[in-house]
Amino acid sequence: MKLAKLALTLAVAAAGVATSGAFAQAKEQFFPLLSYRTGPYAPNGVPWANGKQDYLKLINARDGGINGVKITFEECETGYATDRGVECYERLKSRPGVTAFDPQSTGITFALTEKAPNDKIPLVTLGYGLSVAQDGMAFKWNFPLMGHYWTAADILIQHLGNKEGGLDKLKGKKVALVYHDSPFGKEPIPVLQERQKMHGFELQLLPVTAPGVEQKATWLQVRQSRPDYVLLWGWGVMNSTALKEAQATGYPRDKMYGVWWAGAEPDVKDVGEGAKGYNALALNTSGQEPKVIQDILKQVHGKGQGTGPKDEVGSVLYTRGLIISMLTVEAVRRAQERFGKGKVMTGEQVRWGLENLSLDQKRLDAMGFAGIMRPLSTSCADHMGSSWARVQTWDGKKWGFSSEFMQADEQIIKPMVKAGSEKYLADKKMTRRTPADCQS
Repeated sequence: MKLAKLALTLAVAAAGVATSGAFAQAKEQFFPLLSYRTGPYAPNGVPWANGKQDYLKLINARDGGINGVKITFEECETGYATDRGVECYERLKSRPGVTAFDPQSTGITFALTEKAPNDKIPLVTLGYGLSVAQDGMAFKWNFPLMGHYWTAADILIQHLGNKEGGLDKLKGKKVALVYHDSPFGKEPIPVLQERQKMHGFELQLLPVTAPGVEQKATWLQVRQSRPDYVLLWGWGVMNSTALKEAQATGYPRDKMYGVWWAGAEPDVKDVGEGAKGYNALALNTSGQEPKVIQDILKQVHGKGQGTGPKDEVGSVLYTRGLIISMLTVEAVRRAQERFGKGKVMTGEQVRWGLENLSLDQKRLDAMGFAGIMRPLSTSCADHMGSSWARVQTWDGKKWGFSSEFMQADEQIIKPMVKAGSEKYLADKKMTRRTPADCQS
């Protein structure tokens, strides 16, 4: 009898522990963090991942969470491999209070786009992913915030037109695209082909096998064809390798223009003076002057809680990771305004928050993001919110801005997005959202 009572007591105690543990988890907003700190893309993946983590730590340390809701997170290493990314997603998606996924890879994004609608978890793909997902009426769960590869390609062609004295002056010019032979690298091709038809330049497509450490044959083709401009759609070690090969073959670095994933410190620091004059798009600034960066240095790194080295804080990709976490946190905050402050938001509620973001300059200033990025406002139909970018140029030691902000031409992009999203829906036998759905 005593043994039975003891067993009952232990069972009740165990149940109490399980209940209290579940209750504690239910009071926490969980941020799954896919990352790659190993492999050929680690030099770029590490600062990106560190920025994401440090901002979440800042919100807990400085603000006590999101309206009192503590943030928890867990990283999962993907190595930039799609299959490992899907495994990480499957492992983390069922955690209580799961918020949203930043796949940190276009290939992983393509795979998760199939899964997100069933799991009701949004995908935040800032500056990457599926370009047609800008159409929120077709892609309810994808958010290519601040721009995608079609807007990037469009802005670069606009910039080249400005350099030549007008887009009409591009007629007869040669533009080569040196690109990562993956979904990421292929994304800009449709817009470049559309602009080619409009302006009459010659487009040369030069794929580079991942990870991009062997490019001699590619740059032999560049030397033979002598294009007027080279657009670099690279990532990780591919970028610095391209710059070294350009130097070796004598191709002018000031005629090279990279996407915003080919314009960070790891891309150029090992090349140094050899990369002088190289240009790349920028979605955000870098440096330690902004208030939010100072807050992280004080509240996170100053207390020994920093995720990576202190001197990395404020670098290009670190700051981009910071922005990704900030936008997701603000989506939770926005969702709380509708569904209850101080409550843990579900993935579906966070999705509503993501498509109802309204970050004007006053709000950005208040959060310490003055000068880091432009205002952003999303809607049910527009899951991008902003398409501004500018060109930066490497002077041999540091990046400096060399153009004003430019915006993608909506008259070109929107019809392409609409046609692409319609094809996607038809292929998947899916239907477009209705205005009534936007209210839910």
